[in-house]
Amino acid sequence: MQTLNVEGRLEMDVREKKIVVVGLARSGIAAANVLLDRGAHVRVTDAKPRDLLSSALAQLSPGISVETGGHGETDFMDADLIVVSPGVPLSTGPLMEARKKGVEIISEVELGYRLLPGTYIGVTGTNGKSTTTSLIGAMLRADGREVDVCGNIGTPLTSLVGNEGAPPDRVVELSSFQLEGIASFRSHVAVLLNLSPDHLNRYPGMEEYAAAKARIFRNQGEGDFAVMNFDDDRCVALAGDLRAQVVPVSRQREVAGGVYAAGGKMISELPLFRGEILPVEAIRIPGLHNLENALAASAAALVSGCTLSAVRSALQEFPGLPHRMESVGEVAGVRFINDSKGTNVGAVVRSLESIKVPVHLIAGGQGKGSDYRDLRTAVTERVATLVLIGEAANRMEQDLTGTTRIERAASMEEAVRRAFESAHPGDVVLLSPGCASFDMFTDFEERGAVFCAEVARLKGEQ
Repeated sequence: MQTLNVEGRLEMDVREKKIVVVGLARSGIAAANVLLDRGAHVRVTDAKPRDLLSSALAQLSPGISVETGGHGETDFMDADLIVVSPGVPLSTGPLMEARKKGVEIISEVELGYRLLPGTYIGVTGTNGKSTTTSLIGAMLRADGREVDVCGNIGTPLTSLVGNEGAPPDRVVELSSFQLEGIASFRSHVAVLLNLSPDHLNRYPGMEEYAAAKARIFRNQGEGDFAVMNFDDDRCVALAGDLRAQVVPVSRQREVAGGVYAAGGKMISELPLFRGEILPVEAIRIPGLHNLENALAASAAALVSGCTLSAVRSALQEFPGLPHRMESVGEVAGVRFINDSKGTNVGAVVRSLESIKVPVHLIAGGQGKGSDYRDLRTAVTERVATLVLIGEAANRMEQDLTGTTRIERAASMEEAVRRAFESAHPGDVVLLSPGCASFDMFTDFEERGAVFCAEVARLKGEQ
């Protein structure tokens, strides 16, 4: 089923092979359809009941067999290959048994890599992945290059199979879940933005989570680049074990051979370009966290051969992404910011640190095993009112009692109104939940949209 091409890339002939795709999310649907197109016998399994999967099932090509409500062990044991969606832990019992039998188990992004030639830039980290991935894509496009921006950002890699044309650059956002299932995936440039506790409801501890993230570097060689945040001790600890050339970035200090911020300027010490990239104030996306993203994106683009003028142009023009510190309006002098993608404690801290006026914070949702006590300092210093929602509200209130005034709300609509009623002109109402959204919403995008709709309703009432 597999051969090595001249680049050392695993190529796949899946004709007549029995392949099981586990999970009917976007990446699973894309993988199943492309495998069927390539002549495989495809079976999809999902633990959810069929009545909750009608939309996903409608997107599958005719000829794909489906099992819902669980995973059949026989299907796994008889498979030639298993492709796992990011939401499915590799520790699932039937998967572990199949692996013992010698069945290869890979992630959808590994499958896409085997089917799609091109130059890959991979981006991972706890926070900032989507913004940095998109910004690198904007830089390469400004340089006149053909670019696919894909992966965890929302466009499955396998969905591009058959549309590739000339092999383009591919900038791929990679989650820890996706990286668990790679085998040959190789990033010419791999970016690690930061590491802070997240998904600890899936990993035994921080060490295992960091190890999953570090897999982005596993297949790199001496001709590749590893862009790493040297302000993050956990990232620095990984740098000594890499085969790739390490490119450090820092917003706090000068770093030899890398890209950093100093004296209000972005500076490159890369061999390809030494000097000022542009003033920090010229970066369109605001906040210290976005300065870190901009430094990493600039380093990745420059070592990929992007021109300085293209890097500068993108930094000045890139507007940011929805649901990530997105300013969504002002009502009676109170500014509203949608940071629905802030799904972990580290993201909330970064968001709070970027705001210099009193904050009325809406937080809560479905917990991910985080220790909310890590928010105590930031909440004490910056939050005037904390409005809690969702399943994690009890735990958050317990961990944050004594930091600021805490209120509870049964819905996003109520939370927005409570926060607004507590605010004064010049203050900010910030949605930065520090939790997943699945207890109340389909995803973080729906959560952010409901927040924005309630802000619009408030504005219409004034």
